[in-house]
Amino acid sequence: MNLLNLSKLSSEEILKGSFGIEWESLRAKGEGKLSLTPHPEVFGDKLTNPLVTTDFSESQIEIITPTFDTIDEAFNTFSLLADLVNSSLPEDEYLWFQSIPCILPYWDQIPIAQYSDEGISSQKYREDLAKKYGVKKQMISGVHFNFSFSDKLLKELHSLDDNNLSFRQFKDRVYLKIARNYLRYCWLIIYLTGCSIGSHKTFSNECLHLMDAKDDFGSYYSTKGPSFRNASCGYKNLIELNPSYNSVDEFVDDVNDFIERGDLSEAKELYTQIRLKPKNPKDLLNSLKNDGIEYIEIRTLDINPFYQCGLVEHDMKFLHMFLIYMLVKGESDYANWQSEARLNEENTAEKAYVESMRLLKDGEEVTLKSWAADIINEMYGMCEVLGIDEGRTLGLMLNRISNPDLTYGKRLLKLIEEHGYINTHIILSKNNKQTSIHNLENADLNECEKLKCYVDVALAGR
Repeated sequence: MNLLNLSKLSSEEILKGSFGIEWESLRAKGEGKLSLTPHPEVFGDKLTNPLVTTDFSESQIEIITPTFDTIDEAFNTFSLLADLVNSSLPEDEYLWFQSIPCILPYWDQIPIAQYSDEGISSQKYREDLAKKYGVKKQMISGVHFNFSFSDKLLKELHSLDDNNLSFRQFKDRVYLKIARNYLRYCWLIIYLTGCSIGSHKTFSNECLHLMDAKDDFGSYYSTKGPSFRNASCGYKNLIELNPSYNSVDEFVDDVNDFIERGDLSEAKELYTQIRLKPKNPKDLLNSLKNDGIEYIEIRTLDINPFYQCGLVEHDMKFLHMFLIYMLVKGESDYANWQSEARLNEENTAEKAYVESMRLLKDGEEVTLKSWAADIINEMYGMCEVLGIDEGRTLGLMLNRISNPDLTYGKRLLKLIEEHGYINTHIILSKNNKQTSIHNLENADLNECEKLKCYVDVALAGR
């Protein structure tokens, strides 16, 4: 996809799309320990509530927004749902605003999500994952950003394309290119949004051994990198799996091969920074092959403890611009790009703040700051050509690149050095709960039927 074709459309058309947010968070008790109680009744049945459910554990709440035409709508609804969920928890309980877990009990006391007969396959899948990866790794939480361009935009781009592809082939090609480039460049998102730099001793020794500092309260932390959720010790497949992203058919065939070899139990066990999502996610591979790619899911974002919903709207807007950039950005023909991308992810996650750390760009060493600044400057140029006014957002990101102290990871480091890992997150998480309670007390939810509807669905069991 070239920038010239995209520039023939208005900025309003280019920015149209479908946006959704999924967010996982642990429920914690006052002293920073994992809450071991069942999924709260106030949220109703986890199988039927479309907005509030559980992820791996009974102690791990997941919020899922509907899809919206704008980031503003998606973010505002998500923020409301986060307020509803946090303020509806018992007085001595709150959401844990950190991707790396709170204080965990022995592994056999962590409650796997329980289901009735209708959801027994979901329960078995979780039990099998626990045996394969360990229960504690499953407690890592994060933010997923779902995105697709409007079909109207894609059809207009298809009409300008001279490759004689069907619309479905063209649409697949768009999302496959974004996926390939996103995998190459997601190290930048890790640097800009990473905020998981510590761990309590009850978590994974694999992570603790990568951290270079220790507090006085039984926790470890790193002064070197922004995101241990995205590090080599994060929740990843046991071996490196690199499916082809050249076509949907090649991708599906490769994932089927992984399943036949026993590397995966099913397609959704492939853990990547970006996922290709079909019309029917429950029959993922067949639906991809028959229906094509419907949207993409970005899985890189850490929970942000500095905001009451764990997410910053400017970061979402940047990610949207970044995905457009991934579409127009040229690709190299470097053969080992996926393995190189994995190294860049993990080196950024673990050592981005170390001046001597180098990333690999088609086999050549480069500094993070210089490569990141080049990308942002190219994005400035893209936005200028397309008439998109995102200068403020890009300026914020450029500042984080030139001054690491402005990153979320470095800001968190200062607090952990002062208060310790657990105490810092108790303070932040309790403050976020109070902010949510305050927000709802000052919101007239009855004034807006749409918002009232979300309240009724989210709190289906009240």
